[in-house]
Amino acid sequence: MKTLQFGDYMVFAFYFVVVATYGWWVYQRKKNVNATSNDYFLAEGSLTWWAIGTSLIASNISAEQFIGMSGSGFKMGLAISTYEWMAALTLVIVAVFFIPVYLKNKIYTMPQFLHQRYNGTVAMIMAVFWLFLYIVVNLLSILYLGAIAIHGIAPEFSIGICIILLAVFSVIIALGGMKVIGYTDVIQVFFLILGGLVASYIALNLVSNPNGHSSVGGMFSGLKQITVQASDHFHMIFEKDNHNYVDLPGLSVLIGGMWITNLNYWGCNQYITQRALGADLKTARSGILFAAFLKLLMPVIVVIPGIAAYVLYQRGMFHTADAAGMLTHSGITDVNKAYPSLLNLLPIGMKGLAFAALTAAIVASLAGKVNSIATIFTLDIYKKAINPEASEKKLVNLGKISVAVAMVLGVILAYVLGEALMGEGKQGFNYIQEYTGFFSPGILAMFLLGFFWKKATSNAALFATVGGFLLSVVFKFLPRFADLSFLTPYGFYAKNYANNGAYEIPFFDRMGFVFIISVVGMYIISMIENSKGLRVNALEVDTKMFKVTPGFAIGSVLICAILTVLYTVFW
Repeated sequence: MKTLQFGDYMVFAFYFVVVATYGWWVYQRKKNVNATSNDYFLAEGSLTWWAIGTSLIASNISAEQFIGMSGSGFKMGLAISTYEWMAALTLVIVAVFFIPVYLKNKIYTMPQFLHQRYNGTVAMIMAVFWLFLYIVVNLLSILYLGAIAIHGIAPEFSIGICIILLAVFSVIIALGGMKVIGYTDVIQVFFLILGGLVASYIALNLVSNPNGHSSVGGMFSGLKQITVQASDHFHMIFEKDNHNYVDLPGLSVLIGGMWITNLNYWGCNQYITQRALGADLKTARSGILFAAFLKLLMPVIVVIPGIAAYVLYQRGMFHTADAAGMLTHSGITDVNKAYPSLLNLLPIGMKGLAFAALTAAIVASLAGKVNSIATIFTLDIYKKAINPEASEKKLVNLGKISVAVAMVLGVILAYVLGEALMGEGKQGFNYIQEYTGFFSPGILAMFLLGFFWKKATSNAALFATVGGFLLSVVFKFLPRFADLSFLTPYGFYAKNYANNGAYEIPFFDRMGFVFIISVVGMYIISMIENSKGLRVNALEVDTKMFKVTPGFAIGSVLICAILTVLYTVFW
């Protein structure tokens, strides 16, 4: 059934009413007439560890996971889970080493860190960059992929209408500020995980018994069948001859570019760190550790359904040429439709629950994203460069206006560019990761040296950010102008079958090259300027800051043990 039925709408309506009512209750209960900008944007001192942890997951898991990552699971298999599982370990590192530096130095935004550590020029350049990235890459992709998913499940709503409805729902939540976002995210994650697990359960049962009879035994039978019938989809580390090697180049996912992606995303990203910056260190660390455990669960929700959809597709279940099918009018298998096509096979009520989970993921992520956009624009651009004397009330009001304006821009971009960038046959998740990766190596180099090396200078930071981006562009297009075939045996040069088999340097490896060059360049520039007596604004860093509680240490060891088992079993 390729449309929502009355029972599905009732389940979804229940979800909507619960989130809206709880959000309104939180807003009224914690409303402060004289709220400061820190209170509105950061919910300073108001979020508990469980609210921080669930908000991190709700903000992270969105259409790019449910649609993009599930589609990548359909195409390349369990290996795409490395983003989720390596993120769990990354969160532990961020909690131990990054968050204490931010909190000790009273840093609330990423541009503020750059201003405090380097100078206003670096901070302003990066503030503008982050606004551009969040709107052009993140809002655009989340809105478009989310709309594709909802349209695939409920084709009575056009893609344009779906984009608008998602935007409006998200803005309503975001206007309440970080308190409302943080606490409604708890409800969003509940529906996200419950609905996702139900979809996975039904999908595996469909693999086991296409007639739709569900049982726990059927689920385990389905899991066994997909490991046999799609055995090539259960390898975490690709060999060089794998068609997907250019996207996940072998050991780079363990010792190379994946670390750059994750450390930049989880440790240097306003959108993510904002959840923890309003809390004390113990609460922040506990929330981040909780999020790390939830990340271990995510592949079960978003990747396994994609692999199950692949097996069902091989059996001919999705060979339809309509808008809700995976075989499009041009005959291309559209991996972005794997998850919504799967949901169309769910029974009434269960489909509504899975639909609510998908909507929860999209809306929570959008609300968090526009809140971060508003935070950066209001506190780091408007207050610093336009109106330093602005009152707290004016800053809060401007933040609300910024939320609406950012979402309008996102809607326009999603409507105009979404199809061209993430249309049929293209992996939306890889689009997001690759184009974010043009900037992340330089940013991470600038942050790490800014944290832990007191001699790093502002000109060195500019080299890393601007030069890092330019180097990323050069490495992207270099194979078109130079013969790099000598790199092929080492895995640094591979065919991109999504680009007509053209040879490219895998983007994980490009990030690794750019990161190393950025660090070396920063070191050389800083040493030259230090030799001339240049004064540097070092942060307050004390090794005692990195000491953790016994409970946190035990949790971290447990995560490492689970990851070791997973990679050993699915190597």
